[in-house]
Amino acid sequence: MTNSESTEKLLLQILWDWLREQSLLGSPLFPVLFSLTIHLSCCLPYLCLDLLCSRLTLVRRFKIQPQNKVTLAVASRCLLKIFHNHVCFIFPVSVVHWYLRPVSSPPLAPEMQSVLKDVLACLLLFDMEICLWHLLHHKVSWLYVFHKEHHIYTASFSLATEHTGVWEMLSLSFFTTLNPALLNCHTLTEMLFYVINMYLSVEAHSGYEFPWSPHRLVPLSLYGGAPHHDLHHLKFKVNYAPYFTHWDRLFGTLLGENRQRKSRNTETFKRL
Repeated sequence: MTNSESTEKLLLQILWDWLREQSLLGSPLFPVLFSLTIHLSCCLPYLCLDLLCSRLTLVRRFKIQPQNKVTLAVASRCLLKIFHNHVCFIFPVSVVHWYLRPVSSPPLAPEMQSVLKDVLACLLLFDMEICLWHLLHHKVSWLYVFHKEHHIYTASFSLATEHTGVWEMLSLSFFTTLNPALLNCHTLTEMLFYVINMYLSVEAHSGYEFPWSPHRLVPLSLYGGAPHHDLHHLKFKVNYAPYFTHWDRLFGTLLGENRQRKSRNTETFKRL
């Protein structure tokens, strides 16, 4: 084992030992508090940018649809929806899940290589499942009734990530918990997957494109990111996959970067 691998394993072990010492980890309250904390933490930086966007040109230049503003009223409505969903639906479901599948806390943390492999596998599975789920709910009219609440806003923003109906919210939660269970992931890996998955989901809905955005860091346009998903909210019938682009390429529903710019310019011109 190299020094780098030893350091990584030690850091993971320290993190895991600290988590195991927290009494809340085995509590039925933990899943809902963890979910809410991670989601709001991921949203907060983008929410601050939304509130500053109308005042600062520097922020506005990175906004994908700068003509659309996120007001305090809209942000408050989304926050109320998020808290309502977590209290009324996520909490009861998480209690049932906690009872049927108690949190396991083995003494040893997973190895970094195992964490990276399992998190990537979970992301790829989640991307496939949500792409198919999403495509089906757009193509079948009576299913779209359950999904249309998420499309109230044609310009996506961070708090709109979980502005969904009950059916959609429970479906997304089901796939999020299913994949680590299918792959028999370590509890720490499962938690790290949730954090990364939540960040990527919020980033995809953020409405901002920065030089350091994830889609710019992944080569060959394999990852769509915020521009990819923002265009889905704008055009509805393209870019169904939440993260990666290979499924939309396969289904012929991918709208590429050049056509994205042209499409957004056309939509903006029409609105003006």
